[in-house]
Amino acid sequence: QVQLVESGGGLVQAGGSLRLSCAASGLTFSMWPMGWFRQAPGKEREFVAAITNSGGSTYYADSVKGRFTISRDNAKNTVYLQMNSLKPEDTAVYYCAAKYYRGNDYYTRTYEYDYWGQGTQVTVSS
Repeated sequence: QVQLVESGGGLVQAGGSLRLSCAASGLTFSMWPMGWFRQAPGKEREFVAAITNSGGSTYYADSVKGRFTISRDNAKNTVYLQMNSLKPEDTAVYYCAAKYYRGNDYYTRTYEYDYWGQGTQVTVSS
């Protein structure tokens, strides 16, 4: 059984930082590209960042580029999202997701991912 568990969310002031973690189990982690998505109330879940299975390539939404960094530690079966210079518009529930590699490099759509965590709330105050 695959399980993804996010942690590290919380309340932070604008300009502050948070580091999210996602611990994976039930899969050979190093074989799975991973992504972070977020969903604000009343809005569609949107892509934030993704990382290839080896960690060799990363992808970011324009809205977070230069502020967020995705990384992974395959030895720990964990993917991270370092969030700096946070803005109120970053407020959302953040989800990590695992994408089964089927020979494509599409990472920005929710339907590309097979497993999802429960989400962790990030709230950025003004």
